[in-house]
Amino acid sequence: MAPIMQNSQPWVEKYRPKQVKDVAHQDEVVRVLTNTLETGSCPHMLFYGPPGTGKTTTALAIAHQLFGPELYKSRVLELNASDDRGINVVRTKIKDFAAVAVGTNQRKGGYPCPPYKIIVLDEADSMTEDAQNALRRTMETYSKVTRFFFICNYISRIIEPLASRCAKFRFKPLSEEIMSNRILYICNEEGLNLDAKALSTLSSISQGDLRRAITYLQSAARLFGSSISSEDLISVSGVVPAEVVEAILKSCKSGNFDSANKEVNNFIAEGYPASQILTQLFEAILEDDISDEQKARIGKKLGEADKCLVDGADEYLQLLDVVSTTMQAFCNMPEGFAYGS
Repeated sequence: MAPIMQNSQPWVEKYRPKQVKDVAHQDEVVRVLTNTLETGSCPHMLFYGPPGTGKTTTALAIAHQLFGPELYKSRVLELNASDDRGINVVRTKIKDFAAVAVGTNQRKGGYPCPPYKIIVLDEADSMTEDAQNALRRTMETYSKVTRFFFICNYISRIIEPLASRCAKFRFKPLSEEIMSNRILYICNEEGLNLDAKALSTLSSISQGDLRRAITYLQSAARLFGSSISSEDLISVSGVVPAEVVEAILKSCKSGNFDSANKEVNNFIAEGYPASQILTQLFEAILEDDISDEQKARIGKKLGEADKCLVDGADEYLQLLDVVSTTMQAFCNMPEGFAYGS
């Protein structure tokens, strides 16, 4: 029986680094920002990179280290995708906060407390283009008393006039070694037992996203107790078991459509997400001993099916389309091949 957890706080928050120097694997970013903390001089900043790599953590750590707990609430405004950030909010709430003057530079409680405020716009790539355009003038007008921190996954969705006004920091996906070290630290703190295979599985299914890895670990700890296996982690992550992927590929290689259809029906009946199997099929195809032309043909179909699923297409029909194309590629049938033609 799983032990009762004493602290109900999510481990993602419990083990979130409180200082910039504690952020894992982003050495260049940490080095530049440490200098910012020492001098108190701070440009507008744009943090971009995959999820779970420390972007929001770094922005909040800088703000906390600059102003301390007393001034933080009055000097920092946080807005993310769950807040309304349309053009009207930019013209009112953000502009009003940016316009307020602050006191001169004076250290308070050992914190630098520079003479400006910080506005943190998390998931800025989800802001409309009109809202981003409205920010341009606000950034210029109030640059003496306000700094903007933009956080996004895709820098291409930030308009060029905003991006060019910021110092850009790219956050890299975390390596397996870095992620394993952090996970082992949490396991030690929480009294969990994680073997080498489970640790490797957790790193691979998280794909460089430390937040996702910690969430999976906490979910498994609540369900299975202090001793966690590789199978336990796979069951809580929503990842399709390797044997299911292998069964679908085997049925495709057999050239028997009825067999492939049966595997697709079993997959749908088990309730696995179709988008997940597409990703895992792609990884399996890349490692398979087939020609590059066959891989390219199957990969193209996987991409088309993924787009259709995003647009709301039926999962069963899309998977059937994928296994049919995969079967044709394995059997070296020409594209556009039709039975009886």
